[in-house]
Amino acid sequence: MARLNETHDPALESWIESANDADADFPIQNLPFGVFSHPDSGRATVGIAIGDQILDVTAAYGKGVLDGPADDAARACGAENLNPLMALGGRDWSALRAAVSRALRSNGETAQAAQAAQDEILVPMAGTRMLMPAAIGDYTDFYASIYHATNVGRMMRPDNPLMPNYKHIPIAYHGRASSIVVSGEPCRRPFGQTKPANAESPSFGPTRAFDYETEMAFYVGPGNPLGQPVSLSEAEDHIFGLSILNDWSARDIQAWEYQPLGPFLAKSFASHVSPWVVPLEALAPFRRAAYRRPDGDPAPLDYLASDANETQGGFDVHIQVSIASQQMRKDGMEPVTLAVTNMQHLYWTIFQMLTHHTSNGCNLRPGDMMGTGTISGPTDESLGSILEIARRGATPVTLPTGEERSFLADGDELIMRAWCEADGARSIGLGECRAVIEGV
Repeated sequence: MARLNETHDPALESWIESANDADADFPIQNLPFGVFSHPDSGRATVGIAIGDQILDVTAAYGKGVLDGPADDAARACGAENLNPLMALGGRDWSALRAAVSRALRSNGETAQAAQAAQDEILVPMAGTRMLMPAAIGDYTDFYASIYHATNVGRMMRPDNPLMPNYKHIPIAYHGRASSIVVSGEPCRRPFGQTKPANAESPSFGPTRAFDYETEMAFYVGPGNPLGQPVSLSEAEDHIFGLSILNDWSARDIQAWEYQPLGPFLAKSFASHVSPWVVPLEALAPFRRAAYRRPDGDPAPLDYLASDANETQGGFDVHIQVSIASQQMRKDGMEPVTLAVTNMQHLYWTIFQMLTHHTSNGCNLRPGDMMGTGTISGPTDESLGSILEIARRGATPVTLPTGEERSFLADGDELIMRAWCEADGARSIGLGECRAVIEGV
């Protein structure tokens, strides 16, 4: 289980002044990883966010400010994605984090060397193109929020919203890794086959029930050999970090195709992720108890149960979803918030998800990605999809322009932001995940 160390000290400040702003997403206590297109070479380059700057890890290593125990991890950052770094494991990740923290602090020997080389090791974040952080080999999406599962289930099965297995097993489906794209890329409205309840036969055309899903993604670290499960006590060693995930859905296509094998074309057309991956170690001050199951709910089976998971398996991560229609942007209006939810509403922890995924011997590989599933909370203000907010079209959302939304329209921009805050800790952000829906 991740422990607090010197890198979490809320009193730490950086010689990069923007990182010291009270509302900065990327203070020195955060240090998330990403991949950017270097403005000089155009090459995909591993970087670390600090304030409004990006630390070029390879350049910093070349200047001798990230040596010592961080050698292996710093060299791994010479790749064009985070996969080689993810493959190394927690000891190397932690060594690199500590070295970067010391180099970026407002005092210290390595800080002086780094500051002297700042023109060669820092790239302004503004105007820099962010790329996919990892080459994702496989993507699995869970269904771990009991509030979302209940809300959606009630629309389909009012008397029996949850399937009998839900409280016993982390439910998931295998998604499509090839269509995961980074924040800022557009999202094209998908075509598919649908069949309204009153229609005699299905038809093919663009979805009329375009939806978003508020999720968190987590990336696999070293992974496991085929046939060798990862125990719950080992699961943390196999998770590199978290990003924001918007797993788009076409609800009308989904309703027609999902039986008997589950989601297919309704979800495989696109998923968006935020460009920054916040390492698990950075989230140590925001670890919380796992979701408290109501009295009468079954206890997890032994392989999914531990005291450590019970007391520290959850994360206090706030996620805000906002929308700006094309007309709103034309009129200069700010996005309007649709909901704010939290990872603490997950019925299953990310460690239970990973452990269950490997329990049959399934092998995971560095850079594989898993999604939590839509995160909804217990109130109307914490719902994770417009399907739930608009109650399947019964209560449309009214925007400041007077436009109404039962589902998303062409030209709408969806913005997800996430952050963590706690007493005695420096608040950190996970950045944002945004995309504009393009018409057909």
